[in-house]
Amino acid sequence: MKKLFIYYSNTGNGDIVANYLAGNGYETRKAIPKKNLPKTFFFKILFGGFMAGLNKKSKLAGYDNNVSDYDEIAIGSPIWNGKISCPVNTVLATTDLTGKKVSFILYAGGGSAPKAEKNLRKKFPEAAITVLKEPKRYPDTLSKIKL
Repeated sequence: MKKLFIYYSNTGNGDIVANYLAGNGYETRKAIPKKNLPKTFFFKILFGGFMAGLNKKSKLAGYDNNVSDYDEIAIGSPIWNGKISCPVNTVLATTDLTGKKVSFILYAGGGSAPKAEKNLRKKFPEAAITVLKEPKRYPDTLSKIKL
């Protein structure tokens, strides 16, 4: 059974999860936006959160949306303004997940993401959803991942 982790990481939390899952048999594919967020933390949070709040999508650089060879797809996203990130909105809009076992790993500064979970449950009622509090800062939380 082939497994793939598709994720976005702005601060390194997603990269920590990707390394963990790679050690557990997952191939990884990072979604990289064509346009970076502003450099300063304040504007990064303001802009990213505002755009995520509007459910905007990001144009991705060279993203391969073909997942036909995989049985399980895990999708990782930071939480911005209570929602998944704009790059992951693009992944979900352009990747055919029909017939795949889908799960989500969300990384949130506060350690919870009730709005994001509720929205994902509407589209993916069977998906396992794990919310981690800053895996880069708290790597012991990786053991909580449910797939």
